[in-house]
Amino acid sequence: MPIPFIQEVLTNGFPEWVPDWARDPWNVFQFVAISGLLFIVKRYFSGAKSLAERNMHGRVIMITGGTSGIGAVVTRELAQRGAQIVLLTHLPPSNPFLADYIGELRQQTNNHMIYAEHVDLSSLHSIRQFATKWIDNAPPRRLDMIILCAATVTPPGHARTETEEGIEEMWMVNYLANFHLLGILSPALRAQPFDRDVRVILPTCSSYIRSPSLNNELKKKDWSPGQAYARSKLALMSFGQAYQKHLDAYERPDKLPMNSRVIFVDPGFSRTPGMRRWLTRGSIWGLVVYLFTYLLSWFILKSPEMGAQSILFAAMSPDMLKGQGGKLIKECMEVDYARLDVKDEEVAKKLWEASDKLIEKVEKEQAAVRILEKKRQEVKDKEKKEAEKAEEIDALIGTIKKGKDAEKKTSRRKGKKAAS
Repeated sequence: MPIPFIQEVLTNGFPEWVPDWARDPWNVFQFVAISGLLFIVKRYFSGAKSLAERNMHGRVIMITGGTSGIGAVVTRELAQRGAQIVLLTHLPPSNPFLADYIGELRQQTNNHMIYAEHVDLSSLHSIRQFATKWIDNAPPRRLDMIILCAATVTPPGHARTETEEGIEEMWMVNYLANFHLLGILSPALRAQPFDRDVRVILPTCSSYIRSPSLNNELKKKDWSPGQAYARSKLALMSFGQAYQKHLDAYERPDKLPMNSRVIFVDPGFSRTPGMRRWLTRGSIWGLVVYLFTYLLSWFILKSPEMGAQSILFAAMSPDMLKGQGGKLIKECMEVDYARLDVKDEEVAKKLWEASDKLIEKVEKEQAAVRILEKKRQEVKDKEKKEAEKAEEIDALIGTIKKGKDAEKKTSRRKGKKAAS
C-alpha cells in the first residue's frame, strides 16, 4: 500500500485530498520530527517496563492499598498470574462497592482466590485485631509476600490532621501502621518453610531525600505537609532496614538461613489519586487547573500501570534472591540510597524504641476509653431496659384502669335497668 502511493505521488503528484501544508517536504519533516520528539519524551517519563516473570500460582500475597492507583494495578497483575490475594481494606468486606469491585476483579483475572479483610490503617487497635487473628492460626498460615502500597498525603496549604487516636495522619498511615503490622506478623514470616521465597515490599518515594533528620523531632509549629510526608517515608525506610536485621537475627529451628527479604521500591511519580490530590491542593479550583493542564501531567507523570512496574519487578525478579535484603529498586533495577542515614543503626534503634513506646501508650489509652465506652453502653442499656419495664408497667396499669372503668360502667347500666 505505501509503495504504490509513493510511486503515484512521484509520477502524478499529490492527490487533491492532500492538504496544502502536507505538500511541502519541510512541513512534513517538521511534523515527523516533532511527533518523534514527543514520543521520545513520553517514553522517557513513562519509565522502565518489567520483563520479570514468575509462577505465582498458590502463593499468598497480602496487599494494602490494593483498590486504587498503583496498588490496584499490582493486585490485578499478580491475580492474573494465579496468586491468592488478601486485600487489607478500610471498608468491611460486606460493603456493596467493595464486594462489586472484588467480584469484577475475579472475573477480569479469572481468579476467585481474592479476598478482603477489614483493617483500618489509621487505628492501631484495628491493625492488632487483624494481625493477632492471622498469627493465632494453627498451623501457621502460608504467607509468601506482603506489599504495603497504602499511603496518604495531606495537600499543601492544609492544616495538620490527626487520627481518632491522636496521631498525625501521615505518620500513622505511611509509617506507624506498617511498623505495627509487620511487628505483629513477624512470627508468621519466620514460620515459613526454608524453601519458600518470602518478600516484604515497601513502596517509598524519592521525597525521603529532602526529609528532615529523624534525630530531630518535627514539632507542630514546624509542621508542613511536604516535610511530614517525606519524614514518614524516611522513617519507613529506616525501619525496613532494621526489620531486615530483625528477621536475619532469628535462629530457625532447622538452623537454615532466613528466607525473608525486605525490598524497597520507588515507583516514581504517577497519576494516582494521591498525586492528583497533592497537585490540586485538595480544592475545586486546583482540580480545574489540573484538568486544563492535564496534557502536561500526562507527559511527565507515569500511568499507574507504568508506576507499578518496579513493584512487579521486585515481586517476581529472581535477582531479589541474590545477596542480602534491604535493596532499593527504581526503574526495575537496583540503585543506591541517596541518604546514608537510611542505614544508620543508631537512628533506627531510637526510632524503633520510640515507636514501640508510642504504640504502647496509645493502646493503653484507647483500651481505657473502650472500657469506659463499654460501661457507658451498659448503663444506657440498663436504663433503656428499666424505661421499657416502666412503660410496660404503665401500660399494664392503664389496662387495669380501663378494665375497672368498663366494669363500673357495666354495673351502672345494670343498676339503671333494675331501677326501671
